[in-house]
Amino acid sequence: MNGFFDIPSDLQHSYLGLISWHMQEALIPVLVGLLLALPIGLLCVRFNWVYAPVLWVTTVLYAIPSLAFFVVLIDYTGLSRLTVMIPLSLYSLVILVPSVVDGVRSVPEETNAAAAAMGIGLVRRYFQVQLPIAVPAITAGLRVATASSISLVSVGALIGNQGALGNLLTTAMFYHRPVLAVNSVVTTAVLAVVADSLLVLLRRVLTPWQPPSTRRAGRGRATTAGAARTPESVS
Repeated sequence: MNGFFDIPSDLQHSYLGLISWHMQEALIPVLVGLLLALPIGLLCVRFNWVYAPVLWVTTVLYAIPSLAFFVVLIDYTGLSRLTVMIPLSLYSLVILVPSVVDGVRSVPEETNAAAAAMGIGLVRRYFQVQLPIAVPAITAGLRVATASSISLVSVGALIGNQGALGNLLTTAMFYHRPVLAVNSVVTTAVLAVVADSLLVLLRRVLTPWQPPSTRRAGRGRATTAGAARTPESVS
C-alpha cells in the first residue's frame, strides 16, 4: 500500500491517530504557556522593571535549540511526549508574555481608574477587567504560538519517534516512500490553518464589541467610491 493515507503499521497509529497525537503535543504546551504567561504578565504590569529581565530570559530560552533541551531532559523524562512538550511550553512564553503585557497595557487608564474607584483589587481587576479587554492582543499571540508549536512538534521524531506526524518524515526515508513526507508536511500545514481559523473565531465570539476588520471596512469604502464614480462615468 503506497497511498497518501496508508501509514506503516510499525508507527502503531492510524492517520487520524497521528493527527490526534500531534495536536495534543502541540496544544497542551500552548495552554501551559498561557497559564504561565498570565501571572507573569500580571507581575510585569505591576512592576515595570521586571518586564525587561523576563523578556530577556524567555528570549534566551527560545534561542536554545530543541535538541539541546531534549538531551538535558531525557535523563529525567526519558523518551516520552513530556520531553517534547516541556521545550514547546517554554518556547511559547517568548510570544505569549509580550502579548499579555501589551494587551493589558493597552487598557485605557480611565477604565483602570473606574475599576479602582469601585473597590476592585489588583488581581480581580486584572482578571475581570484588563484581560477581557486584552483578548485581541492575547489571541494574536496565541495564533503565532499555536502555529509555531504545531510545526515544532515534528522535531520530536528525533527522540524515540515522539514527533507524531513528524515521524512520517523519518519513515519516508526508511521505506523510500516520499508520499509519507508529503503527507506529513501537508497535514501539518492544514492543522495550523484550521487551528488559526478557530482562534480567530474564538476571538470574534469573545470580543463582539470589536469593530469590523480593516479588510471589510476597506471593501465598503471601495464599493462606496465605485458607486460615487458611476454617475460621472455615465455622463
